[in-house]
Amino acid sequence: MKRIMTTAGLSLFASSASAAGIDEAINEIVAPIVNPFVGMIFSSVPLPFLDAEAPWIVMWLVVAAVIFTLYLGFINVRGFTHAIRLVKGDYTDPKEPGEVSHFQALATALSGTVGLGNIAGVAVAISIGGAGATFWMILAGLLGMSTKFVECALGVKYRNTNPDGSVSGGPMYYLSKGLANKGNPAFGRTLAVLFSVCAVGGALGGGNMFQANQAFKQVVGVTGGDMSFFADKGWLFGLIMAVIVGVVIIGGIKSIAKVTEKVVPFMAIVYVGAALIIILMHIDQVGAAFGAIFNGAFTGEGVAGGVIGAMIQGFKRAAFSNEAGVGSAAIAHSAVKTKEHMSEGFVSLLEPFIDTVVICTMTALVIIITGQLYEGQELSGVALTSAAFEASLSWFPLVLAVAVVLFAFSTMISWSYYGLKAWTYLFGESKRAEMIFKIMFCCFVVIGASMNLGPVIDFSDAMIFAMALVNIVGLYRLVPEIKADMNDYLARLESGAIQRYKG
Repeated sequence: MKRIMTTAGLSLFASSASAAGIDEAINEIVAPIVNPFVGMIFSSVPLPFLDAEAPWIVMWLVVAAVIFTLYLGFINVRGFTHAIRLVKGDYTDPKEPGEVSHFQALATALSGTVGLGNIAGVAVAISIGGAGATFWMILAGLLGMSTKFVECALGVKYRNTNPDGSVSGGPMYYLSKGLANKGNPAFGRTLAVLFSVCAVGGALGGGNMFQANQAFKQVVGVTGGDMSFFADKGWLFGLIMAVIVGVVIIGGIKSIAKVTEKVVPFMAIVYVGAALIIILMHIDQVGAAFGAIFNGAFTGEGVAGGVIGAMIQGFKRAAFSNEAGVGSAAIAHSAVKTKEHMSEGFVSLLEPFIDTVVICTMTALVIIITGQLYEGQELSGVALTSAAFEASLSWFPLVLAVAVVLFAFSTMISWSYYGLKAWTYLFGESKRAEMIFKIMFCCFVVIGASMNLGPVIDFSDAMIFAMALVNIVGLYRLVPEIKADMNDYLARLESGAIQRYKG
């Protein structure tokens, strides 16, 4: 669609910009265009037989997770031990095709999901849905493991290996190639293009600008607020972040994986370690906290209304946090060194478990144990989480700032890779196409830190979940072949045909 701005329009733009700032002017122009799409993606639908509503995209993700879990015979439980062995390197031969190890692939995918949702999103969920939302969040995380299994196994199965040994994979490839094998080439290509367009938009917005913006705000908050050196220098903070991100992403997935395999364990240890300290300090209240979680999951004000409210909030947080079904992680897992595509399906099982079952639950427990859920109802998001930690650890706001910056940085470098692979699918595999996207991505880091573009970020978030709409359509069509491949892999594993790598 062509956009034409008249002289009068330009005058109005200048007037608006001078009065309310460039941010507000851009928001006023963008909002009417993007709000209908955002509203459609995040709109709620009535739940059958229940006097409640839920976001349809959340139900789309949860229903798929339930179906895949049942259809694959609870592979999320059966495959857990083997997944750990794969990540340890027991079955890894470094000479196999691919670019990164199982652990590096897992770390890269985790760095794209572990972030502000684990800190702020959990607080929002339980402040609205109560302690019981934690139970449903954990359940949704466990179910999401099965969805990750399907999409990441497909990612490796249908990946392309380029002449230089680099790998390109993800939903755009298994949608186009997999559905072509099923006799639907045009439908597959259409889904692949739609997915890629949404992935590029999501990478530049939610996976980039939003992360830079929130990291900037957290740094300003712990360095003096309005008196901080950075208070009016978002562009400078963004420029610093852009340079650091650029140095990492120029080297491609191998460079990204080398960073994430160090950053992800470090930030998890720092955050989970702080949570464990508080839990141990209040060890006598842990039983009561779990009691509140289980009671809140099945009881509440109005009983049915309370249960549904807790369920919706828990499912929403899990879906938004671990991105099972979105298809983004399949892009990272596709780069793994393996000749057994099913092995990466098992590795990916661990991702929702670590992200949602472990880290999100830790956040929820701290908030409940410290009493902040009830004493600080006026607080929400990062403020509630920060208050909960600070109640026992006065120095935690500084740790939280470090965690937010690390989470934001790791998310940006992972999403740069997701966006890059979607970009090159659309515009071709070439060094020129790659460099254009990487430069554009770094420019958006500066924009994100410098401006508050609400509707733009909302639009990019909607594009991320539009990815799930497209992706899961393909997963339903392709999951039968994954079930057959899974059974074959497990049979060969049991017979000893797949042996542990001796080194």
